[in-house]
Amino acid sequence: MAKQNVAEQFVDILVRAGVKRLYGVVGDSLNPVVDAIRRNSAIDWIHVRHEETAAFAAGAEAQITGKLAACAGSCGPGNLHLINGLYDAHRSMAPVLALASQIPSSEIGLGYFQETHPERLFQECSHYSELISSPKQMPRLLQTAIQHAVGQSGVSVVSLPGDIAAEPAPERAAETALVTSRPSVRPGDAEIEKLVEMIDEADKVTLFCGSGTAGAHAEVMEFAGKIKSPIGHALRGKEWIQYDNPYDVGMSGLLGYGAAYEATHECDLLILIGTDFPYNAFLPDDVKIAQIDVRPEHLGRRSKLDLAVWGDAKETLRCLIPRVKPKGDRKFLDRMLKKHADALEGVVKAYARKVEKQVPIHPEYVASVLDELADEDAVFTVDTGMCNVWAARYITPNGRRRVIGSFSHGSMANALPMAIGAQFTDTERQVISMSGDGGFSMLMGDFLTLVQYDLPVKVVLFNNSSLGMVELEMLVAGLPSYGTTNKNPDFAAVARACGAYGVRVEKPKDLEGALKAALKHKGPALVDVVTDPNALSIPPKISAEMVTGFALSASKIVLDGGVGRMLQMARSNIRNVRGL
Repeated sequence: MAKQNVAEQFVDILVRAGVKRLYGVVGDSLNPVVDAIRRNSAIDWIHVRHEETAAFAAGAEAQITGKLAACAGSCGPGNLHLINGLYDAHRSMAPVLALASQIPSSEIGLGYFQETHPERLFQECSHYSELISSPKQMPRLLQTAIQHAVGQSGVSVVSLPGDIAAEPAPERAAETALVTSRPSVRPGDAEIEKLVEMIDEADKVTLFCGSGTAGAHAEVMEFAGKIKSPIGHALRGKEWIQYDNPYDVGMSGLLGYGAAYEATHECDLLILIGTDFPYNAFLPDDVKIAQIDVRPEHLGRRSKLDLAVWGDAKETLRCLIPRVKPKGDRKFLDRMLKKHADALEGVVKAYARKVEKQVPIHPEYVASVLDELADEDAVFTVDTGMCNVWAARYITPNGRRRVIGSFSHGSMANALPMAIGAQFTDTERQVISMSGDGGFSMLMGDFLTLVQYDLPVKVVLFNNSSLGMVELEMLVAGLPSYGTTNKNPDFAAVARACGAYGVRVEKPKDLEGALKAALKHKGPALVDVVTDPNALSIPPKISAEMVTGFALSASKIVLDGGVGRMLQMARSNIRNVRGL
């Protein structure tokens, strides 16, 4: 049998770690690795049109599966294109292994053609970034990189010169056991007892939950029921905690709605669970705060804590539930539920006013109809900007749907690439990219990837011919909008020219039929919806401190929020509230 080269050994280790595919663009320094993949039936090479797409796709795959995903870029400019998607994956805590191939090892440091130093360039967006300078180094270094990515939930980068990839692999390289999943983390008894004491002493407790509550829905509900606590959530916590939640009071933050802000400010004790909520202007500074997080570096970096608890949400709540005393008084909970329902009722009345006849089409209406038509287990990928707003307020979670976006990094152009990664995990599952025209056109070339692999992604394009969020930021700063207008083509015609299904919608009466047809189409499809550029958003509470750096609008034509089917749940939650 022919002796393995380093590239073949590299690919074998990826397969052992559970990697199913490697997203990237081929190039000379990558050729040995790509050829090794060609000859290995256990892994696929996914040829995208831009390396940034490769990194976004790998990050999305990792978020959907919870397992290691991988991407690659050739030397110099090739792997530099990975950096934005890797930043996003790292900040989303998605386990991703990036291969940054390198110039010939003998030329490193001599100003060679396309020379960069990826082991330095990627340090800030990774837990581990190292150069392989010898075949003997490769197996252990790659295994270490994998364990950093999986164990610390983020990015690892391995730089590999093309000439070393082609060299013979070392004889009988050690096959160390690979870490492929994270352990549960239980807090210490002292922290548990202190938190129990704080909860028992407080009359009004509010829970504020983030993405760290994934897998702990049942425990959060049982805990909230026992202590009669309203539950608010951050954007990344929405998909994990809002559904089947009789204690839901909405979302706080810049895209917030409902009574979450009031619930976090009017309690005696606020418990932050699995959230690294970045907007401290929305957090109180005059109530007691305890925080539970599996990553100790997150504890206390957003607000002053009275108690920091290092542990994952599920295990911590399992410890708390049997120890806390049940609370009999639910006046605070009921008052917050009523405030939440009232807030949503007002929004719905404004939203429902002749919306089916408004031209240009209200984007809220598009998101609401899409929410009704989409599958119960659909994956939504969401562009940064106004699409974030519409998804946050109108896409209804149910425990089976997923909503992913660049929620921590805030990059443009993420939705389409993320949809590619999400769709590859299951080609039978409905994947919908909620794209803005600015974001879509930025990486529009990778619409061709959908066609090339016949990926049945549905792109719903919110086309307002502008960078809407940026216009809003300028409005807040008292500046005239400038440089924010997009002169767009008929994107549906572009989709058809690419070989996909494409339809353009300019009238509300045509929207539902167009979405139904696109969602039923077997292959890739794009619905180009011409939406109202004046449809903006404002958060639930506004202060002078919140204005800087974010979009707030006082326009009376703007809907203050938007809630879709959430109102139905809010109404159900207060149905049995006494005296309301």
